Amino acid sequence: MEEKSKTTNVKPKKKDPRAKLKKPNRIPMLLKSSPHLRSDYSIEKIMRGVLLALLPTTVLGVIFFGWYALLMIFVGIVSCVLTELIFNLVSGKKFKLTDGTSVLTGLLLVLTLPPSFPIPGVILGSVVAIFVGKMIFGGLGYNIFNPALLGRAFLQASYPVKMTTWTLPKYVGADAITGATPLGLFKFEHIMTNIKPLILGNIGGTIGETSALVILIGGIFILIKKYADWRIPLSYIGTVFILGGLFWLINPAQYPNPFFHIFAGGLMLGAFFMATDMVTSPITTKGSWIFGIGAGIVLITIRLLGGLPEGVMYSIIFMNGLVPLINRYTRPKVFGEVKK
Repeated sequence: MEEKSKTTNVKPKKKDPRAKLKKPNRIPMLLKSSPHLRSDYSIEKIMRGVLLALLPTTVLGVIFFGWYALLMIFVGIVSCVLTELIFNLVSGKKFKLTDGTSVLTGLLLVLTLPPSFPIPGVILGSVVAIFVGKMIFGGLGYNIFNPALLGRAFLQASYPVKMTTWTLPKYVGADAITGATPLGLFKFEHIMTNIKPLILGNIGGTIGETSALVILIGGIFILIKKYADWRIPLSYIGTVFILGGLFWLINPAQYPNPFFHIFAGGLMLGAFFMATDMVTSPITTKGSWIFGIGAGIVLITIRLLGGLPEGVMYSIIFMNGLVPLINRYTRPKVFGEVKK
């Protein structure tokens, strides 16, 4: 009996409640640097959108100037892609060829060339645009100047005659010009071109200077999709319109009206598709306004006071070089920051 009482008085050990809990599954953590915000935008998506916006201008350029223009576009794109591929193989670096940036560079470069430009020059300009304008700076995101415009600047210095030799469109109406570009006619012969041919594109000029209306439609598309900062083309075109209008009011016989400045030449193409390049344009709101206004001032200065009929390329490249300073001095104030 005593043994039973001893055994019955022994209290059973309490089980640890944590023993019933299942061991949590350990999920490996992937640590990454900031920023941690996610967005639906990607380089590939933006490049596809910009290429889609340029498609109507490209098609119209081929319609106006024939199959040779299409051959130039094909050679320019292939040359840019191959240049980046060869650079990757030689340097051992792995830059993403499928992001579409090389394709866009080749297309923009050819759209700024005369329709009869020689194919070897297209290849040379494409190599310079990718190698000098992009890869030697460290690839996408590190280049200072717009690669397509840098390639065109090189061709302007290397082929001065070919870069100013213009082919008339295949379909020339009675009101279309029959010689140099509208800017060249006004600059050197004081002949004013009607606005209607400039809007519709049935004029002489580069492949991309076809129709200001079609370029405007593509530009509005990338602005709606937020692939470009609307402040840059608005301030760029607006500055050209205001300054051009002031000169016209002072002396209408010597200077063209402001609408001529907007629709003639490569202003529309440069304002929407080159000045808005995310890498070579300011990242601040105030900086975007400064960039566009500065480019407009340089353009009007070259067109009206300089020796060249056109200055879109030089105005954008000039402002590209000032972007680091613009970003530095227009940096927004950090919340709570005070001066010493």
